[in-house]
Amino acid sequence: WDIHAAEKNGFPHFMLKEIFEQPESIKNCINSRVTDNNITLEIENINDETLKSFSKIYIVACGTAMHAGLVGKYIIEKLARIPVTVEIASEFRYKNPILKKNNLVIVISQSGETADSLASLELAKKNKIFTLAIVNVVGSSIARLADSVIYTWAGPEISVASTKAFSVQMAALYMLALKLCKLKNTVEYDISKYCKALKQVPYVAENMLKLNDKILDIAKLFYKSQNMFFIGRGIDYYLALESSLKLKEISYIHSEAYAAGELKHGSIALIENNTPVVAIATQENLYAKTISNAKEALARGAKLFLICNEENKIDKSLTNIIIKIPKTLDIFTPFYAIIPMQLFAYHVANLRGCNVDEPRNLAKSVTVE
Repeated sequence: WDIHAAEKNGFPHFMLKEIFEQPESIKNCINSRVTDNNITLEIENINDETLKSFSKIYIVACGTAMHAGLVGKYIIEKLARIPVTVEIASEFRYKNPILKKNNLVIVISQSGETADSLASLELAKKNKIFTLAIVNVVGSSIARLADSVIYTWAGPEISVASTKAFSVQMAALYMLALKLCKLKNTVEYDISKYCKALKQVPYVAENMLKLNDKILDIAKLFYKSQNMFFIGRGIDYYLALESSLKLKEISYIHSEAYAAGELKHGSIALIENNTPVVAIATQENLYAKTISNAKEALARGAKLFLICNEENKIDKSLTNIIIKIPKTLDIFTPFYAIIPMQLFAYHVANLRGCNVDEPRNLAKSVTVE
């Protein structure tokens, strides 16, 4: 081994190493902040009264961080009942957004140097709006400029395709959602139940990594594809977006993600014989609907790969390409479902002979427009 390989701790690529580091990264992010019945974020410059006063939240980010923001939007609105708008940073900075005094702008960036996100932060501060950064790199530009910071403590992420950063960004947003839920006293939710479930995430995520060999076998069925589609509903749609991004950026396979209910509004015209469709169906209240949409794709000749819960009963005629995640509270499925999707993208790209850690035309930190 040369020094470069040794830094990978025996893994062939940094991306695979970082996928396997996710349980530890999530643990580092939440352990000192989450007890069995409380969240202690200790955000500098934000006390409980200030947090409680925000009536609307903007989450601004790019790429994978924006997808984490979409998951965060779903969780904050569900638990704390505060309206959240997720904005692509490169759009937010030019649209003259309607910002008000009691708004909060959250900027998410792994590196803390993303040019569009930094410019969006500057715009919010110019409008005298309170800003909160969720970043991984201590002392980065966004961390220094924001009014407050939540560090994700994921450790260095070398691979251009972000994996563990996505998981810890979600973890930070879940903690914020639970803190807001408690402050807003949305009593229909038992905070202790959610805190305990969040503390279990690293341990269940570790079990998901044991599926690596099975996912490699699945990747062998799909790696020669030229097009691929990901579908889901609700929070699963946001995971479909991130899963599609992971695949396209490192394997160069054309990939699209759709809200499953939108298939018949146009995109199902793209489905033909043997077109790969990945259906993410982890939400119990939406499972039957997503399966119905998957059947529509199957009827047009699609080759189906299904992600669902271990308790779901699968019609054998539907597909035999299935990954099941452990039973958990519905809102925590993104932590588990994203791991097989990251591994799938990694193995497909590797089988195609792609440069997994340094995909063409991409940089780890986008510091120019």
